[in-house]
Amino acid sequence: MSAKHPIIAVTGSSGAGTTSVTRTFNWIFRREHIKASVVEGDSFHRYDRAEMKLKMAEAAAAGNEHFSHFGPENNLFAELEALFQGYGETGRGKFRRYLHNEKEAEPYRQEPGTFTAWEDIPDGTDLLFYEGLHGAVVTPQVNVARHADLIIGVVPIINLEWIQKLHRDKETRGYSTEAVVDTILRRMPDYVNYICPQFSQTHINFQRVPTVDTSNPFTARYIPTADESFVVIRFANPKGIDFPYLLSMIHDSFMSRPNIIVAPGGKMELAMQLILTPMILKLMDTRRRALGIQAGRT
Repeated sequence: MSAKHPIIAVTGSSGAGTTSVTRTFNWIFRREHIKASVVEGDSFHRYDRAEMKLKMAEAAAAGNEHFSHFGPENNLFAELEALFQGYGETGRGKFRRYLHNEKEAEPYRQEPGTFTAWEDIPDGTDLLFYEGLHGAVVTPQVNVARHADLIIGVVPIINLEWIQKLHRDKETRGYSTEAVVDTILRRMPDYVNYICPQFSQTHINFQRVPTVDTSNPFTARYIPTADESFVVIRFANPKGIDFPYLLSMIHDSFMSRPNIIVAPGGKMELAMQLILTPMILKLMDTRRRALGIQAGRT
């Protein structure tokens, strides 16, 4: 953790909805004139798309049916921790990009599914923003979570997460239902051991809970809409949180526990704006004080 060079991490599994949360953060950064260095978790996978396909085939031939992007053997956890630690200490570090599709790959004249070269974090950033699978991962060898100043978990209930992944992978990646189900099953041990434990390291969790039947996610024709959901917002430390204010601003919300607000799903982005904006501004104020910068000056 660092006063001068804060780090925000949004963590959640594939299909959880971290991209939507990132959009909210980007709105706040633009509105508050905050220069963030954005790092995607996919860029810290160990293998590119072609290499991963080959490694999966080798693992299957060796009897390993649970070789996945969620586990430590397929990710650069040590390099991710080094980035967080180095940025917190100096505001510097190395990152790269993973090029998901033709549009992302075209400017680099590379194939989709490949990585760009490693490069330096640009000078003069206000904070580091990470979005991906492992922003709060802890193993016997690494502890990424300890270096982040604000960690947000995005955690739909498991059936909803599977529905979102099924629809995304089928519609945007052309996968069959059977292929997506195989991926879910292959990832399950690593999901339990490396994804779920992160949500005990977070400062805030946003968990979307549908109010429609999702009993069989593999036959669901539609993703439950925001208005067909509630969002459960859990604060690890409720000290300093103005719950009466939040309840007054987020209509039809209520508290289910002393550290949990339940809000209509359609109010999720509003809730994020109300909750996260003062937290980010506090990080920026602390940064200015640590650097000796007067408010309103650069």
